[in-house]
Amino acid sequence: MKNFFQFLSESTAVQQATRMGLVSDGHGGWYDKKGEFVAKTEKGQLKFYNKRQRIGQQDPAQTDKEKRLSQTSYETQPAQEPATQQQDAAPQQEPQAEKPEMVPPEVEKTKGTLTIAFGRFNPPTTGHEKLLDTVASSSDDGDYIIVPSRSQDKKKNPLDADTKVSIMRQMYPNHSEKIVNDPANRTIFDVLKKAHMDGYAGVRIIGGGDRVKEFEKLSGDYNGKLYAFDNVEVRSAGDRDPDAEDDVSGMSASKQRKAAAEGDFKTFRKGVPASMNDKQARELYNTLRAAMQIKEGWSLWEIAPKFDWLNLRENYVQERIYKVGQFVENLNTGLVGKIIRRGTNYLICVTEDKIMFKSWIKDVSEAVVNGTTKSGVPADQRLVGTDAFRKYVETMVPGNSWGMQFINKYRKKK
Repeated sequence: MKNFFQFLSESTAVQQATRMGLVSDGHGGWYDKKGEFVAKTEKGQLKFYNKRQRIGQQDPAQTDKEKRLSQTSYETQPAQEPATQQQDAAPQQEPQAEKPEMVPPEVEKTKGTLTIAFGRFNPPTTGHEKLLDTVASSSDDGDYIIVPSRSQDKKKNPLDADTKVSIMRQMYPNHSEKIVNDPANRTIFDVLKKAHMDGYAGVRIIGGGDRVKEFEKLSGDYNGKLYAFDNVEVRSAGDRDPDAEDDVSGMSASKQRKAAAEGDFKTFRKGVPASMNDKQARELYNTLRAAMQIKEGWSLWEIAPKFDWLNLRENYVQERIYKVGQFVENLNTGLVGKIIRRGTNYLICVTEDKIMFKSWIKDVSEAVVNGTTKSGVPADQRLVGTDAFRKYVETMVPGNSWGMQFINKYRKKK
């Protein structure tokens, strides 16, 4: 017969299983909605099983469906990525307190659908021009914004946000007024929460074909939790072909960083729109090289991993990079989390807010942990009475226009 403490512990497991939509067999076993056995109650905790795991061996090869999937969930829902006895498995998690239900603030819906593009743009290219044009044409009555991420490091994201925005406004004059430079927009979640607070009834996210699934899962999973929209739509701006001969569909930021690192201005110039003359293109080229701090012995897999996948993979397998416990940033979404599990070519990470996400190793970069709060607000913006604090609070006020959220000292004067 179970004692009282066992009963309480198992009640917690039952609550967790119920939140995940699992069905009990009445004997401690749990099945998902498809009828597959996924977990069992052991010592008051849910222990998850993966029918494709091989104990003591490496994970099986991923299916095409898994390769397109980007897992994102609460830390209390790791059914898709259970720990195994293999070397790269995450340590067993301590029991977590039940996470309070997340409910977004109630805001009157006074606007229609906002169309959004969130990306690195590091550096901006002719390929990005195609994305911006698609965002504009997909918007309702020109109601759209372009949000460059705040990611910065000398290898994959060499340009800082202010420099990047300044270049984009010069490079894409037709969209200059729609490019937002707001320090509060560190992740795609920040952008969606801001749209919710501004009273938008819906959002439409435009991204590259390789990122549609990731944005679909992220935006859908948290609708009604972090923000509340009547409709959330994700559209593809098309797939980039790295082998294409033309200067648009075949251009990418990775190619531009590679050309800059190799000192190949001729190739770099092809990736700069005609709106910039040769002198301006050369200035951008030199700025990028200076920001990358090009030195002898640089590694292509660090600067443009898609062009040197084998060496990226080798350094990962040898555990020279991305170790359990390190913090990394998902370069597509801006989410920063601690690595709790290393897969064959992916990482399972958890943010400070206990949101779990999956990232392929080519899509992450080591994060700089700088002691900010959970909301990511720098310390100088938390001092009540300062202008910085006032500007931050303004971003949380319903109805504030996007254009009022930044002052860009590099903005081109008319």
